[in-house]
Amino acid sequence: MTAIPQHVGVLGGGRMGAGIAHAFLIKGATVVVVERDDDAAAGARARVTDAVAKSAARGVLEGTQEEVLARFSTSTDYAAFGGCGLVVEAVPEDFELKVSALKAVEEQLSAHAFLASNTSSLSVTDLAAQLQRPANFVGLHFFNPVPASTLIEVVVAQETSPELAAQAKGWTEALGKTAVVVNDAPGFASSRLGVAIALEAMRMVEEGVASAEDIDAAMVLGYKHPTGPLKTTDIVGLDVRLGIAEYLHSTLGERFAPPQILRDKVARGELGRKTGKGFFDWAD
Repeated sequence: MTAIPQHVGVLGGGRMGAGIAHAFLIKGATVVVVERDDDAAAGARARVTDAVAKSAARGVLEGTQEEVLARFSTSTDYAAFGGCGLVVEAVPEDFELKVSALKAVEEQLSAHAFLASNTSSLSVTDLAAQLQRPANFVGLHFFNPVPASTLIEVVVAQETSPELAAQAKGWTEALGKTAVVVNDAPGFASSRLGVAIALEAMRMVEEGVASAEDIDAAMVLGYKHPTGPLKTTDIVGLDVRLGIAEYLHSTLGERFAPPQILRDKVARGELGRKTGKGFFDWAD
């Protein structure tokens, strides 16, 4: 089994970034999370610390909680990535933002270090084309929530080296997860299928076919999905789902056109769990 890199960096310490940091941390890596400012860095530290504490409570840590957290740090300086063998970018799903972030990270890395994006839909090949070392770049699409998810989608861009593709699959296995390897295409495999189901579920709510609760129950009980498509949308964030749908609409056509109900909810600030309301009420 391929060992994970000893030193791993994560750019962005939100829910996904903190989850990625936690995944590498509890498997023995030294991890640094870089955020935009001190407040965001403090938030990232709190999220990772809480995740490590939960792992300790479940008895899945190798060593004590204090020993694990001793290998974790946060920073607001990209130079903190200097000694990393791998950096995973986990900033919002905006192409220009990701390009700017990835370029800034790449400047800090050695010629032999690897860079990955956690993008869930954007073209990894197009991102790679903006970098100096595209052969060292790959997509590592983690799933939310990272600690509970057993899947990582390894997205191979046109110029990703075969060696990196193989290593990325090995890292996934070393993290205790299963790799699904896909060639770069809009939405990859998971987002393309997941968003297609979610958009149709939204149209059914919009058309009055059934309630959000009953649509989700049909998928959970009938198809054994662990969570229904509308509750999953609430967890991911309606704004995130809208952004992905708009990108897939522009690249794959009308079948991914965002329903008006999704646009309306985002316009009202009903973004799902993070705002307390989406297709479901999360206030409690």
